[in-house]
Amino acid sequence: MDSPTPPRLRVLADERPDALIAFRYAPAAPSPLAVDCARLAGPAAEAWLAEGDHYALQAIEVAETGGDIQAAAAEAYRRLLAAVRPSSHPYLLRIWNYFAAINAGEGDDERYRRFCVGRAAAVDGMFNDPPPAATAIGADGLPGRLQVVALCAKAPALALENPRQTPAWRYPREHGPVSPGFSRGAVLDAGTATPRLLASGTASIIGHVSQHVGDFAGQLHESLRNLEALLEQGEQRTGRRFPLAGCESLRVYLRHPRDLATAQAILAGSGIDAGRITYLRGDVCRRELDVELEGVFPAV
Repeated sequence: MDSPTPPRLRVLADERPDALIAFRYAPAAPSPLAVDCARLAGPAAEAWLAEGDHYALQAIEVAETGGDIQAAAAEAYRRLLAAVRPSSHPYLLRIWNYFAAINAGEGDDERYRRFCVGRAAAVDGMFNDPPPAATAIGADGLPGRLQVVALCAKAPALALENPRQTPAWRYPREHGPVSPGFSRGAVLDAGTATPRLLASGTASIIGHVSQHVGDFAGQLHESLRNLEALLEQGEQRTGRRFPLAGCESLRVYLRHPRDLATAQAILAGSGIDAGRITYLRGDVCRRELDVELEGVFPAV
């Protein structure tokens, strides 16, 4: 009797009609998987292909009422967990959150901090044990909707933390009334022949402190060092290498489009195939930072 096909997820730098997830940037017609981040360079879409039925997708869009991102986050995550937990794919592996004006508001009234409060009010204990890999980016346009895209599976992923950084869920009070709910990365299919490491949004942070404020090149170099440290952690946890140069898909979110040429020049020395890098206009959740990376890295 043939053994069942092991779970496998691949990520391609082009759109496919059979994709489990097809991210489209700045589209003509909005949809739950159309992200309002202007594409500055690189592939126009990103296709996630799954073999078998091990993986599933949930895409949720919630309208903000009166610009209340906290209420929208609570509603989105209540709906997400209500759909996922009773299903055959109850494990949340990777989440993307997009909403406009992420840095608007001062102190604890900042929209990103209010988003974190709303999310924390809606999730369950399983969500935080440990939290999924995740990214939160400020999309273009005016406040009006929150988009949450979640990759789910029949089995949990292996959560990773970066030894150079404080776990986000342990941030001190200075970063908000509720700590962000995400792990630094996740290894999918860790016990198979085809594991992949999914890196969360990675920025220029050491410990919990932002670095190289006002220096875009310094921030990008620091972000790459953090990414490499996460890949090394994946190797330590699994015994498999996840080389930076083997990246299947890298997203580079730039606060200022003027930094595109500098980002391309720096990443040209990373070993990552330029055809697998998408540059997007997006706001980092920390207002003092100007670049954030996320990516998918298969083992060798």
